[in-house]
Amino acid sequence: MYPEYICHAAKRVAQNMAGSEMPLYGAELRLPDRKEVIRLISEVRRLMFPAYFGDPSLMTLAPEDYAALLLDRIERQLRRQIELALPEQQAHRAEPIAREFIQCLPRIQATLLKDLDATFDGDPAAQDKNEIIFAYPGLFAIFVYRIAHELYLRKVPMIPRIMTEYAHSRTGIDINPGAVIGEYFFIDHGTGIVVGETSIIGHHVKLYQGVTLGALSPRAGHNSLPGKRHPTVKDNVTIYSGASILGGETVIGENTVVGGNAFLTSAVEANTRVVIHAPETIFKSKTK
Repeated sequence: MYPEYICHAAKRVAQNMAGSEMPLYGAELRLPDRKEVIRLISEVRRLMFPAYFGDPSLMTLAPEDYAALLLDRIERQLRRQIELALPEQQAHRAEPIAREFIQCLPRIQATLLKDLDATFDGDPAAQDKNEIIFAYPGLFAIFVYRIAHELYLRKVPMIPRIMTEYAHSRTGIDINPGAVIGEYFFIDHGTGIVVGETSIIGHHVKLYQGVTLGALSPRAGHNSLPGKRHPTVKDNVTIYSGASILGGETVIGENTVVGGNAFLTSAVEANTRVVIHAPETIFKSKTK
């Protein structure tokens, strides 16, 4: 028998469970397995970069056979998680969605190789591309975003966000799976970057640490009308550390450079340099 204080606390917890708007107890709730979703990320990375993350014993196979083996495994695992994420009456959608996802992977791999080029070209500190694949948080966050985005486009609940929040927890980079991001995307350092759901980012864009592409706080919160809440960043834009760019009507034009700590809620024309006037620094001698 448990002590009285444990019984009292347990009763209160059970009451909270029973009174919650959200289901908190019971085996009937259909949810994807977070560990399995994270394992899927690893499986896709083994497919994309086998020399770095693959099983050496499998790489005795011809490349096409290796790819077929992993694609089959990924499809079966993903289909099961999509079945759990969808409402039961929509579970039949899992198979075609998983098949479409598999067909997207060659294109995603080709895009990631362009992101790899952008990272190497944009960071003089990179010793080589091997180092970037193994160690750079920016490329990892972009990789996870690109696979999660395909599931987001197909209206798969929960799984895309589990994926990008896992990358967020590992890298400090928060890219919503709904964002639209072009090719040759480069994140330098990365910690603290936030890219909101309706952000649109063009090709050859570079973001430094602490950049926020966010929304203006809506008065009605979640009840606000849907629509574009986050900025648009056109091609060949560089945004330096600490800059905050907010609002769905805010468009940063092509070939623009946004300086560190800028705060923008209105559009910037193409070919512009946005510079924040530095605060005055005063030096005082300790002897006076």
